Amino acid sequence: MNGQWRRLDPRTLLAHCAWLGAPLGSLALTALATGGRLDARAWITLAVIALVFAGITATGFLTWRRTRYRVTADSLELRTGLFTRRVRAVPLHRVRSVDLTANPVQRLLGLTVLRAGTGGGGGRGGREGELSLEALSRSEGERLRAELLARAAGAGRGAGDPVLAVADARWLRYAPLTFWVFGGVLTVAGSAWRALDAMGVEPWRIGFLRDFFREFGNSALWVTVPLALLVVTALGVVGAVLLYTENWWRYRLEWTDATTLGVRRGLFTTRAVSLERVRLCGVALREPLLLRAGGGASVRAVAGGLGNREENRRRSVVLPPAPRAVAERVCAGVLGVAAGPGPALRPHPRAALRRRVMRALGFGVLPVTVALAALGWLLTPALLYCAAVWTLVAVPVALALARDAYRSLGHGVRGRHLVVRSGTFGRETVTLDRDAVLAWTFTQTPFSRRSGVATVTAAVAAGEDGYRIRDMSAQEAVGFAEFAAPGIVSEFVVRTGA
Repeated sequence: MNGQWRRLDPRTLLAHCAWLGAPLGSLALTALATGGRLDARAWITLAVIALVFAGITATGFLTWRRTRYRVTADSLELRTGLFTRRVRAVPLHRVRSVDLTANPVQRLLGLTVLRAGTGGGGGRGGREGELSLEALSRSEGERLRAELLARAAGAGRGAGDPVLAVADARWLRYAPLTFWVFGGVLTVAGSAWRALDAMGVEPWRIGFLRDFFREFGNSALWVTVPLALLVVTALGVVGAVLLYTENWWRYRLEWTDATTLGVRRGLFTTRAVSLERVRLCGVALREPLLLRAGGGASVRAVAGGLGNREENRRRSVVLPPAPRAVAERVCAGVLGVAAGPGPALRPHPRAALRRRVMRALGFGVLPVTVALAALGWLLTPALLYCAAVWTLVAVPVALALARDAYRSLGHGVRGRHLVVRSGTFGRETVTLDRDAVLAWTFTQTPFSRRSGVATVTAAVAAGEDGYRIRDMSAQEAVGFAEFAAPGIVSEFVVRTGA
């Protein structure tokens, strides 16, 4: 570009009309539920929609006319404002990520939204560090993205294939291996129930729903409850597969140049996220319990410049649930190291196991047992038997989970990287560049101090801001921190001895 001011694509006005879908869909459902007989409230709603449509369309046209952008030799500038003019300029050397997204309507119109992030996360939900152009033609967005990312290389890419991973249909088998298989169905059902209630439709009076609940209550619960769980599971599996397909269709992870890691994905809404090599501080290999049982894992980049913490979690995913071997290969490719298992991590003291056993029994088993026993003593002896059964079943499960949580603990140093692992329901292995560690925090409670363990947190300017080494030996904590990131804690250490 030559620095001239440019307008957004005029098809943006058509994309803004997509908001009509929700209110018109609500009116259609209302008409369907009432047999086509719309009351006065529905007609008033339709009139309000028409007036709002006219107002928003006029405002959108004026906003489009008054919005300009340009790329100069050293900055990206955006000029907006209808009554109050506003000019924002982002120096090109501060641009940390350039993302392209397009919802289904924008894709149909050949448009895309470009968001250039500078890494700022403060204020207005983290949007102060982001400049957004909504919307550009797809070709213009690609060209502008390439131009913004065309800066001097900060580090060369190692030899090897720049393509780290591409979508594989066989990965769909990992989509249902999440606890959201059940939670997603309940969330959708609750949302639909509230939407119908907001439209004045009483869900419990809909014929097939009323008949379903009546038959469910009149049948044997030992048959209907398992069948209901089976139906919910089947719906959750189908929903998880569909959501996985929409999010990760045509997924591709590659080094687009010597300094930029690019992720492209999406079926209806396309997404393209760019991560600068200089902002990559490491990777996190995530293995939730069900996914780990199925031999799968996912990968997140520990990177800065992706907005606030919530945006960082959403945009930092570089590999969806996939085979663990693929996840390990992606981690190696992102870090620029040789693939393959590294040295074994250091185990944690047995006190860490005792602490996890006490937590599992004290917070997971004991409260329910005490509550059932108290209610049984006050109300009916049948609850005392329930308390006994709960204890006999829950104690072995709690002990197994506590042992698994202990086995998941580990920490170590592999070359120029610090490795931290913990968790059982959501086990995570974080590999951090040792040079990215900015500070150490040592935490001890009265109970952990008595057990001789400490939690050490490595602070980094990326990802979750800090990663914990939980319940490591207190005697080894300072020495390990100094070895992993020399020079940070040494000046605060007081040597004792003869």
